[in-house]
Amino acid sequence: MTQARPTPYPIRIFRCLRLALHFTWIAIGTAIAYPLVGTQQRARFKQRWSHQILRILSVRLETQPTDAPPGCLLVSNHVSWLDIFAIHSLRPAAFISKAEVRQWPFFGWLGEKNDTVFLRRGSRGHARVVNAQIDALLNAGMDVAIFPEGTTSDGTHLLGFHAALLQPAIETGRPILPLALSYHDAQGNISLAPSFAGETTIGQCFSAILASRSLTVRLIPEPVIDTVGKTRRELSQAARTAIASRLGFPLSSNPPERSPGPQAG
Repeated sequence: MTQARPTPYPIRIFRCLRLALHFTWIAIGTAIAYPLVGTQQRARFKQRWSHQILRILSVRLETQPTDAPPGCLLVSNHVSWLDIFAIHSLRPAAFISKAEVRQWPFFGWLGEKNDTVFLRRGSRGHARVVNAQIDALLNAGMDVAIFPEGTTSDGTHLLGFHAALLQPAIETGRPILPLALSYHDAQGNISLAPSFAGETTIGQCFSAILASRSLTVRLIPEPVIDTVGKTRRELSQAARTAIASRLGFPLSSNPPERSPGPQAG
């Protein structure tokens, strides 16, 4: 099978220019419009902006409807920084990110303004504070998204889940919505281009996405998991089993990393 030719450089440059202009527009909207509108309108902004980011990068979203109620804990496997915009396109949410992302120029500020909760890894005291923030968001009817693998994979397997990250769903009694996420090329094969794993830098990842003529991100919601009367280990296993089954991955994948914390912000 012949490999698809990479995107011509003039088109890559055009995509970069469009993306820069779009993020400028997002920054203006965040700074000016957000203080004037309510939570629902901000969610619609996030959804619309995220759809546009995927379109600019020629990434098609393939998903299915879900009747999950608002205020779910969204649990997804983690492959790329693009995951955030794919999930926002389906269900705008508050994300949990490692605290270091808050110091990133522009994107740290943008994440904070878009309801990102920053987790200081290795601090149990701060984890309790973060869990209280997540509890408040869930109780207010806002979806909260976590990547319980604690880091990214290349999309060809599933890492172990950190059960502790599911604690807020138990405390609030809110349901868990598992999301099975994967990237595919024009032939329908798993694509490694969006992968932000291992020693891959953000620049290398972005260049690989630009070089892809087109990509499809499949984001498939699984049945909602009721959290009442269940332990976080049971919930973690149920969510991981649902995602692994949808993606066709074996359950005997790697155990979780020692220090949880999403790589992408």
